[in-house]
Amino acid sequence: MRKLNDTIVAISTPVGQGGIGIVRLSGKQSLSIADKIFKPANHNGKRVLKPSGFKTHTVRYGWIMDNLKKRSGKASIIDEVLLTVMRSPKTYTREDIVEINCHSGIVPLKRILDLVLNRGARLAEPGEFTRRAFLNGRIDLVQAESVLDIIRTKSEHYHKACLDRLGGSFSRHIELISEDLFEIISKLEAQIDFPEDAAHQPVEKLLPSIENVRARLMACLKSTQESKSIRDGVSVAIAGRPNVGKSSLLNALINEDRCLVTPFAGTTRDAIEESICFDAIPLRFIDTAGLRKALNPVEKQAALRSEKLIDSAQLVLLVFDASASAKRDDAVFIEKFKDKKNVLAVLNKIDLPIKFNDAVIKKRFGKPVRISALRRVNLEALKKRIVGMVWQGKLTSDDCVFLLNARQEKLLDESTWYLKNACFSLKGGLSVEIVAEDLKKAFATLSRLFGKSCDPEEELLDTIFSQFCIGK
Repeated sequence: MRKLNDTIVAISTPVGQGGIGIVRLSGKQSLSIADKIFKPANHNGKRVLKPSGFKTHTVRYGWIMDNLKKRSGKASIIDEVLLTVMRSPKTYTREDIVEINCHSGIVPLKRILDLVLNRGARLAEPGEFTRRAFLNGRIDLVQAESVLDIIRTKSEHYHKACLDRLGGSFSRHIELISEDLFEIISKLEAQIDFPEDAAHQPVEKLLPSIENVRARLMACLKSTQESKSIRDGVSVAIAGRPNVGKSSLLNALINEDRCLVTPFAGTTRDAIEESICFDAIPLRFIDTAGLRKALNPVEKQAALRSEKLIDSAQLVLLVFDASASAKRDDAVFIEKFKDKKNVLAVLNKIDLPIKFNDAVIKKRFGKPVRISALRRVNLEALKKRIVGMVWQGKLTSDDCVFLLNARQEKLLDESTWYLKNACFSLKGGLSVEIVAEDLKKAFATLSRLFGKSCDPEEELLDTIFSQFCIGK
């Protein structure tokens, strides 16, 4: 296990050309190391303190000096910097922290990092700053995971949900549920330890309380399951017969020539996926192969894959060629999706003479969006219709409070399972000891959610924090 009394250091900004680079130290020796390498600017001839004498949460201007490489009695200047001192416990890790803001670039960042390492610090492992924040009790495990989610998220809505979790809203919600569960367990334990006490209420009367706790946890699970699209993106399949302009539409929506476009039918043989946000909603567009009677084994395989992707998509853009009369394959698509609510009809190639009769698709899917993907005509109207389908409830919306990751969701599910067992045992007249055991397992599982188990799961923590970047 890592030594928590070590002073750790890492570069906390991407290495490369830029305005600012940050080297971060955390631990007991942070200030003493800073004393050895930082020379404050002497303003107006006044005596300037070393970093160990700076007030907490203050920034000072000066230079990082390499005293180990003196030439002609002078220390070598590495870089002009701003140095920030933050004293424990009011810091990210609850330890003394020093941050050195230098010029970004491989040379100054690496020279400062090497200098700090030579003065007694060790290189931080991935996620070790956040790990220390967790182990020192500043944040719980759910909040720690929220830091990683904030770094990775590409959606404004999911970013907001992650900030809520980081702020402790989910933790407080579950803590209230855990307190109610603990109270039920206490009552059962009292009956087990003091069965002769006449003041006990009948065990059966605890059933509504247990069911209430389970219902509240189930509500959390339901809300996060219904809103996964905010994190992962709404999947949008672009479907239609060959040569209706599906690939051109994907290129137009992402404003990039991602797909090969030719006048020949069947150019797209495999699904192509790209992600983009419309009005802060993350969308995953999937250009599928045009469905028609397979001419060879490759087309057959492509058709099977396309059908699977279309069936699993949360929204289908059903594309028709406005410049051609309706074909048999068009009719097949209309029949296939006639009873589905997650279909948006798109009439493409309106820059050419119109030959397609849209009466049938109007009847099945409502008024189609008329566009020209090639000429980028009316694309904004299409984007508005897509966004409208999300917010009108035809697709998954984000009206939930919490969005959880796979580990958190699994533990919540496990806890509700133990509570369900307890309810069955109580209804079946089984012993109080059996009911209490399931309730205690449910409580312990909720504790594991926040990393509060009695025996820290080192392997679990390694898995979680190894996903972080070095400087976090």
